[in-house]
Amino acid sequence: MAYQNLREYILALEKKGLLHRIRVQVDPVLEIAAITERVVKAGGPALLFENVKGYSMPVVTNLFGSEELLKTAFEITDLDEPARRLGELLKFPDISSWQAKLQSLPRLLELQKYFPRVVKKAPCQEVIVEPPSLKELPVLKLWPGDGGPFITLPLVFTRDPVTGQRNVGMYRMQVFDEKTTGMHWHLHKDAAEHFRRANRRLEVAVALGGDPALIYAATAPLPRGIDEMILAGFLRREPVELVPALTVNLEVPAQAEIILEGYVDIEERRLEGPFGDHTGYYSPEDYYPVFHLTCITRRRDAIYPATVVGKPPMEDAFLGKLTERLFLPLIQLQLPEVRDIHFPVEGVFHNCAIVSIEKSYPGQARKVMYALWGMGQMMFTKFLIVVDADVNVHDTSEVLWRVLGNVDPRRDTFIVEGPLDVLDHASPQVGYGSKMGIDATRKLPEEGHPRPWPQEVQTSPEMSRLVMKRWEEYGLPPSLLKEAGYLFGDD
Repeated sequence: MAYQNLREYILALEKKGLLHRIRVQVDPVLEIAAITERVVKAGGPALLFENVKGYSMPVVTNLFGSEELLKTAFEITDLDEPARRLGELLKFPDISSWQAKLQSLPRLLELQKYFPRVVKKAPCQEVIVEPPSLKELPVLKLWPGDGGPFITLPLVFTRDPVTGQRNVGMYRMQVFDEKTTGMHWHLHKDAAEHFRRANRRLEVAVALGGDPALIYAATAPLPRGIDEMILAGFLRREPVELVPALTVNLEVPAQAEIILEGYVDIEERRLEGPFGDHTGYYSPEDYYPVFHLTCITRRRDAIYPATVVGKPPMEDAFLGKLTERLFLPLIQLQLPEVRDIHFPVEGVFHNCAIVSIEKSYPGQARKVMYALWGMGQMMFTKFLIVVDADVNVHDTSEVLWRVLGNVDPRRDTFIVEGPLDVLDHASPQVGYGSKMGIDATRKLPEEGHPRPWPQEVQTSPEMSRLVMKRWEEYGLPPSLLKEAGYLFGDD
């Protein structure tokens, strides 16, 4: 059974010993963030701060900050499990006969089960805050140089003024006063496109708290026009319940903790930032749209959720790992030669991607790079490294060995220009700059390598078996064999 809401997930974490309750008084200004950062980097549990200075509402942080937390959040045994389900769903149906069509029908109809369902009454509207004021929310200030307190885990709902399609994104919101916040959507984001298409005002609803799949879906880099609520339903195996908001023409998650309703005016911008970002650097202050609050609804005993970002690894690194695994089948649908992909945490998921391919013709690595740069948010990837299918892309040491040994810099590296993530501080211009492709595959004669490619040094299977036999006879610890296993082949 899927978690219905945030509190069900919190109880599940507590039962597994993955939640720590903090009952002493803590300050939402810097202190909660400082504690959370240290716990995340130590691989610790989720944190429920029950006594927040100046507020009656508790704060929960680090909901996804370890692999164990992530597995619990999505009720899975390994992070590839959702990707396997998605891969099965994406397989083209066999339409060679009527019998094959009928056999394919259940899979084709499965997606319909995950469409959101609208209800009339909802826990998120148990209390209507009158007058609406952000002062009742324990919004955190994360870092000393931040421009103020920031809402860091908002699910921002907008609707395309032209097509009417819903979008849900996660964009930080700096609290300016009790009625206004910044709305930090970058120019490449879908909500920013809705903003540009609006005549004067764009209605916005912000959900705080929800079940883990709902929160994750707002972060997912889905192709434009695909509803994040369907992805959430797929991940939780049940449809998301939505309820009409009270002052805007949008539906919001019925099981959320808190709902903020309001609008942005296309002619209004305000200076927002700085903000200690997930890159590990402060993103500078700049002008962004302003969110005007018109209504707050919440549960009677609402819990305020937050995430703390900063120098990796932080909580977002684990959410990014799920994205890496989940979106591999979508990439393989268009590029079947791709075997695996890895976004190193040091690259904060847009500075570097390592891709392995089944190479069968000259120039294939470059073809894959160009194609990936053309896929949605993959356009932000500053360094793309392509290796052969037998390389473990998650083993940084092996990848570096291949890059440093297989690459002729003049022949195998190339630089292109195009869009970059707005948070990339190295490019001379905001949102635009250069990107590098590195072909670390074995080279073919047609690729400018006429001499034979060398054979790798590997032990024989017979020697591997002999070594493992001797290992047991000598009583050496199996863990040491596992650590050194690459020396003895895969046997």
